[in-house]
Amino acid sequence: MGCDEKGFVIWLTGLPASGKSTVARKLVEIFRDMGRKVEMLDGDSVRPWLSPEAGFTREDRTRHLRRVAYVSHLLARNGVVVIASFVSPYRDVRKMARDLIKDFIEVYVKCPLEVCIERDPKGLYRRALAGEIKHMTGIDDPYEEPENPEVTVDTSKMTPEECASKVLSIVRELGYI
Repeated sequence: MGCDEKGFVIWLTGLPASGKSTVARKLVEIFRDMGRKVEMLDGDSVRPWLSPEAGFTREDRTRHLRRVAYVSHLLARNGVVVIASFVSPYRDVRKMARDLIKDFIEVYVKCPLEVCIERDPKGLYRRALAGEIKHMTGIDDPYEEPENPEVTVDTSKMTPEECASKVLSIVRELGYI
């Protein structure tokens, strides 16, 4: 890494099963191919380590995402490109992350709820609709769409490669690469 390569955070937010992790993995490949230090922080892999005690109440989600934002901040200030992929359903929590991190690019991974329910790779929507899971974003817990994300990608209309390319264009436009 050259001295001029600064770290930054690409924060992907969207409903469960919207395609956040898939787009994130494409972005990781792209940045690795560029020779950049890159780290993917994904809800499924990070939660057991940072917040094993946490449930999915608003309070638990907020506490967990504060921890994720801090880790993202530490990595970015050390020159790492951080790809953070979390439902992060609340605007105030995303604003807290943005305020802490500074070099922050919010990506709204948009996808209609009906499509997410159809995809449902982990069966979470099925279980939530059956009443087996509480606090499911999009079912009995709200998802507050971003009001001014740097970029929006619609995974119901775009391939993962097209989504990653659109994000990369914004990263370039903002001067991070």
